[in-house]
Amino acid sequence: MFRADAHHHLWNLEVRDQPWIDPASPLRRSFGVDELAAVARGFDATVLVQTVTEPEETPELLALAAEHELIAGVVGWVDLTAPDVGDRLAELRSDWLVGIRHQVQGEPDPRWLCRDDVRRGLRAVADAGLVYDLLTLPPQLPAAIETAWALDDLVFVVDHLSKPPIANGELEPWASDVRALAQHEHVSCKLSGMVTEADWSTWTVADLAPYFEVVLEAFGPERLLFGSDWPVCTLAASYDEVVEAAEALTASLSAAERAQIFGETCRRTYTLA
Repeated sequence: MFRADAHHHLWNLEVRDQPWIDPASPLRRSFGVDELAAVARGFDATVLVQTVTEPEETPELLALAAEHELIAGVVGWVDLTAPDVGDRLAELRSDWLVGIRHQVQGEPDPRWLCRDDVRRGLRAVADAGLVYDLLTLPPQLPAAIETAWALDDLVFVVDHLSKPPIANGELEPWASDVRALAQHEHVSCKLSGMVTEADWSTWTVADLAPYFEVVLEAFGPERLLFGSDWPVCTLAASYDEVVEAAEALTASLSAAERAQIFGETCRRTYTLA
C-alpha cells in the first residue's frame, strides 16, 4: 500500500531564520531530510510545506525535493496580493511544486481570504494548476467557505482541521463551519496538527476522536489526508506517536478507506508522481 505523509516541514537555521519559533522552544534548531527519513519509516512519499512568508524559501524547498526521492511534492509560498503573482508562480514552476500556502491564521482580518487582491492571487494559483493549502483558525472558516464557493476550479486542502480547540473540548462553531466547508467537493482536509491543538502533556486518542469523527463524516476518507506536521508535532508527540494516534482513530475503517487517508488521497489531490 502506498503511504504518504501529506504535511511536514524542514528548516536549516544556518540558511534561513524561522522567526515564528520561540527562542526557548525545542524547535529552535535545524531539521533536515536525514532526520525526517529516520522517523518516517514506512512512508513512500512526503509533502514538504513552507514555513515562512519569504520568496527565497520556496526555491530552497524545491531544491531539497529535487535532491531527495522521499519528498514527492512541495507546498510553497508566493505573495498572493502581488500584481505579478502569475509571473512569480511561473518562475517557480517545477516537477515538485504541487501547491501554495499562506499563513492566513496570522492575518488580523478574519475575512482576508475575501479581499479582491487575495482572490485574484488565488485565481492565479488555480490557473497554474496548483493546490491551495488553507491554514486557518476557526473564526476564519466563514471566509474560507465563501472563498471555496467563489473559486470552484481551485482545489483547497484544509491544514490541521483548521485548528479546532481540542484542548478545551469545544466543538462549535468549528464543527458546523467545517461541515459547511466540506460541502464543496473541491475541498479536502488534512488529518494533521491535532496533538498540538490538544493538551501537549496529557492528550489521548479519546481527546482527538470527536474532531476526527466530524471531519470523517464531513469529508469522507476520499478527501482526508494523513499528515504528521513533523517536527512541529514533537511539541506534543513523537512522529511514531502521531502515526499511532491516526491509526487508532481510523482502526474501524476498511483497508480501502485507510489506504485513502494514508496515501491515495494525497497522491490524487497533489497529483504526485
